[in-house]
Amino acid sequence: MTSYLKHDEWLIIEEGFNPENNRASESILSLGNGKMGQRANFEEAYSGDTLQGNYIAGVYYPDKTRVGWWKVGYPEYFAKVLNAANWIGIDVKINDKTLDLAKCRILSFRRTLNMKKGYLERSFTAELPGGEKVTVESIRFLSIVMPEIGAIQYSVKPVNFNGKITITPYIDLDVRNEDANYGEQFWEEVNRETGNGEGYILGKTKKLDFTVCTGMKFNLLKNGKPIRYDITRNEREKYLENSCSIHLQQEEILTIFKYAVNLTSLDYRPGELMHEAEQVLKIAFTIGFENLLAEHTKAWIMKWDDSDIRIGGDVAAQQGIRFNIFHLNQTYTGEDERLNIGPKGFTGEKYGGSTYWDTEAFVFPFYLCTTNPDVGKKLLLYRYKHLGKAIENAQKLGFKNGAALYPMVTMNGEECHNEWEITFEEIHRNGAIAYAIYSYVRHTGDYKYLEDYGLEVLMAISRFWSQRVNFSEPKQKYVILGVTGPNEYENNVNNNWYTNTIAAWTLDYTMGHIHSLRNSNPQRFRELAAKLNFDFEEETSLWRDIVDNLYFPYDEEGQIFLQQDGYLDKEQSLAEEIDPNQRPINQHWSWDRILRSPFIKQADVLHGIYFFEERYDKETIRRNFNFYEPRTVHESSLSACIHSILAARIGDIDTAYNLYLRTARLDLDDYNQEVAEGLHITSMGGTWMAVVEGFGGMRIADGTIRFNPLIPDQWEFYSFNVRFKGNLLNVKVNHEVIEIRNRSNATIPVNLYDQEYLLEGGDDLVVHRKK
Repeated sequence: MTSYLKHDEWLIIEEGFNPENNRASESILSLGNGKMGQRANFEEAYSGDTLQGNYIAGVYYPDKTRVGWWKVGYPEYFAKVLNAANWIGIDVKINDKTLDLAKCRILSFRRTLNMKKGYLERSFTAELPGGEKVTVESIRFLSIVMPEIGAIQYSVKPVNFNGKITITPYIDLDVRNEDANYGEQFWEEVNRETGNGEGYILGKTKKLDFTVCTGMKFNLLKNGKPIRYDITRNEREKYLENSCSIHLQQEEILTIFKYAVNLTSLDYRPGELMHEAEQVLKIAFTIGFENLLAEHTKAWIMKWDDSDIRIGGDVAAQQGIRFNIFHLNQTYTGEDERLNIGPKGFTGEKYGGSTYWDTEAFVFPFYLCTTNPDVGKKLLLYRYKHLGKAIENAQKLGFKNGAALYPMVTMNGEECHNEWEITFEEIHRNGAIAYAIYSYVRHTGDYKYLEDYGLEVLMAISRFWSQRVNFSEPKQKYVILGVTGPNEYENNVNNNWYTNTIAAWTLDYTMGHIHSLRNSNPQRFRELAAKLNFDFEEETSLWRDIVDNLYFPYDEEGQIFLQQDGYLDKEQSLAEEIDPNQRPINQHWSWDRILRSPFIKQADVLHGIYFFEERYDKETIRRNFNFYEPRTVHESSLSACIHSILAARIGDIDTAYNLYLRTARLDLDDYNQEVAEGLHITSMGGTWMAVVEGFGGMRIADGTIRFNPLIPDQWEFYSFNVRFKGNLLNVKVNHEVIEIRNRSNATIPVNLYDQEYLLEGGDDLVVHRKK
């Protein structure tokens, strides 16, 4: 664990500059607006260790898969999130010497992410090798009002000299991905234009022909007032710049306002991109930096009004949850149903792709409960529109009759993950998509979605499960062989309890809605059956037999669900017995040693219990939690949140709190020593769940929203907002009372501590806390 950032409720503050922390800070302080993102790289030159990263949503590169032994069914490519044109660059020279913090003596340094207002601020004083001291201040943001626009205010002040300051704003498309399989660059230049105070580069990916126009426009002020200046234009392939030299007296301030635009062929015709970029940039330039920032700030405050979680008396916990919510809100806005949520968002290259099972299992609840219901629906429609590709993916592996296997990783619905044990064995991802449909319908009451879209997805997934099982003669049960469950420290196992559980549930849930549709809307049922060539009697009969006779490994002596066949054959030891110098084990142990160990990467059995908690009494949950959690090393970002929720469910408030801190501050404190590669965006949804579903005890059951709140001793209070059937509730918990406010006009049924209430629009419910 590394902790070098100051604790603050609304700010992430890096005080002082340590080059060893720079890549981590670049990740943590990243900006995004749903359309594009930017790591917290410096505007000026920096020859030290850095991961330059500018990312544009939906634009990717199919990097040819690199493996030692090609297997039938292997994906042809791994989709890379592209490092796009560097638009933030502003080279600075002091008396013709480059300002480079790797070569200066840094006298002071502060980098701050303002989460409430959505901007990155930086200030430093540096001494160049020649003795000149300069102070620099900058503010940068990516507008969520004009999501194709980024803007920078950058000021330079000579502290102890009079001299020439040369400012050179530029655009650089001569970029590369560190994770390129074969080291190649992914962009070709199509065109570029350079004018006085502006410039544009049109780039195209070498495959798939995504075309992006990146443009810049700027102006300079001296001591806050406009000045006249000469511009020198320079350009080369994939690069253009404007250079301006200004003579300053000591303590005078030179400020550049740089505006940038990124437009893509996803939204415009390639031939019109250059012109459209000029027009959009002209509008932003006319509005001006201060007005753009004011509109942006106002929009962020509105986002916080619906999605904020407040925690009193614990600054570390408060900062952690707001950090997670901030990055969720700037990664995905729901405005474009072609987009989804990648595990690193706009903060790094690792993992590639834009969609994992993480979206449905961990991130979907946040958007479902804090945003307009259409946002959650768009995430589901994204999967519906990729159903054809999911069927193709299954066909490549030998499945038939419309069976669908959704990809482990994708950009366009096609599988593009290239690790065998994950791509072909981690099939439980299908179940997470089915569960997201279930969650959406429960939260919104939108059964029409099931008729129009959801049931078709469920039937295709169910067909996959019915073909993936086989009947075991010795067991006289159906079994599912050769899988990897959520615990990726086990590969190619038989009868993973979680996988079998989610498969049986999906079949049962699908059959229930098929029967319902057949009775309530026979015409729509006939249309769907004809479209899918669905034999009702034959297929549902098989599905019912599977549900009734699927095998689930169980240990009678310990009365626990077994993670998979043979789990207890492992030499049993606990995570606390591992030498701390060997943690995380995935960075110190061979894969063979990990696979033979009993150690668990993340919730596996416990994830199934979390999904279907209503099936199990508290003692069953406790037995399984007390067995599996001590064996869990929490080396997945997706681990601590589920464990925290279940710890709260069984009343282990101290464990729930400690695990909450781990998930909330996973990146801020770099628990797994990997934040330099980018943030864990999808686990941030799990952090939100740890508060709302864990401490808040929120569940949906029997058409009612339910709460069973707990509160850690370390907190004075906490509050959160949640949407249910389009209505917004605010829940506030302290050590004495629970207050639930209906922020909508409709009457809402609410269950608190198993007591039913009808909460009128605008009314409050105040109940003494159950202790």
